[in-house]
Amino acid sequence: MPGARHRARTEKPVWIIAVVSLIIMFVIGAYMFPHHSKAACYMLSSKGCKGFTDWLPTSPREFSYDEITARVVTREVLSSPRVIKKTSKIAFMFLTPVSMRLSLLHTQGHEGKLSVYIHASKDTPVHTSRYFINRDIPSDEVVWGTISMIDAERRLLASALRDPENQQFVLLSDSCVPLRSFEYMYNYMMFSNVSYVDCFYDPGRHGTGRHTDHMLPEIPKEDFRKGSQWFSLKRQHAIITAADSLYYSKFRDYCGPAVESNKYCIADEHYLPTLFHILDPGGIVNWTLTYVDWSEKKWHPKTYMPEDITHELLKNLMSIDTVSHVTSDRTGVVTWTQCLWNGIKRPCYLFGRKFHADTLDKLIDLFSNYTSILHKPH
Repeated sequence: MPGARHRARTEKPVWIIAVVSLIIMFVIGAYMFPHHSKAACYMLSSKGCKGFTDWLPTSPREFSYDEITARVVTREVLSSPRVIKKTSKIAFMFLTPVSMRLSLLHTQGHEGKLSVYIHASKDTPVHTSRYFINRDIPSDEVVWGTISMIDAERRLLASALRDPENQQFVLLSDSCVPLRSFEYMYNYMMFSNVSYVDCFYDPGRHGTGRHTDHMLPEIPKEDFRKGSQWFSLKRQHAIITAADSLYYSKFRDYCGPAVESNKYCIADEHYLPTLFHILDPGGIVNWTLTYVDWSEKKWHPKTYMPEDITHELLKNLMSIDTVSHVTSDRTGVVTWTQCLWNGIKRPCYLFGRKFHADTLDKLIDLFSNYTSILHKPH
């Protein structure tokens, strides 16, 4: 009889262990082979397989051939050493038919360290500065808010990449003005170990609210990013941008005015931030080198007029060392980032935007008297 009591005590835990083991095996099987049979799911949940697997960890998605290619090419390009020589140049790329602003930059003694490329849409500009003569590239019409903005940027990059001495690529508009001497700007950009691409996560309607399911699976909603279009890219990143077809095609086809119901996706605010967040997030800093004042909270930034141009304004712009991003959801969360250059705290901006054409004379006088880094155009 004592032996019988002993067996009774041991049979119950064995039975429990067997049932638990069976359930565990069932769960693992349902996770590993979800498409073979749904009958088992309905045994545990009236909602079927979806209800049963909602809490299970997601399995890694297999990349498509195009995604694998993009990552392999990116890895190979980034692995090539960045060689800065005495002959290395900054490519100033102007997305505008008007071209007077680089004339403000004092480049005496540095003429061999810059090159200029102008995308003038279908207009034929008349240039007064020697830096801009014969620097127009084959262009096409550019419409704000459409993929044509990205097309123009890629044309500029492709043209500038033809010169192997160009190692840094800066996108500017006609309303941009330099805030620093050429030597300061050259050293800041050329000897930085990253590219400057404004990039942040915005869960609001002007951020991930512009993402569409058509961008899946290559561009998940959680990887969709936002930022200013004005960038400064090192050569490796310029090559990746000019060569990209996979992610570009998603924005070409599914990011535009009213592309889906009431969504107004602006390609130039999302393409580069999303591209580099996916392919090389550690290779960029999340701000641009061009200051823009959005304090008026309109569709376009504040335009500086002659009466706004003061010594104090320029001093303030040159001393900014943190950048902010604001989400477009109801909470309007503000995040601040300290500007670091190779790990050292430095001012954020080398350029300012938008300065009206009538501010030119006043800017020349102010900079000539205060910093000696600007001069009258040739």
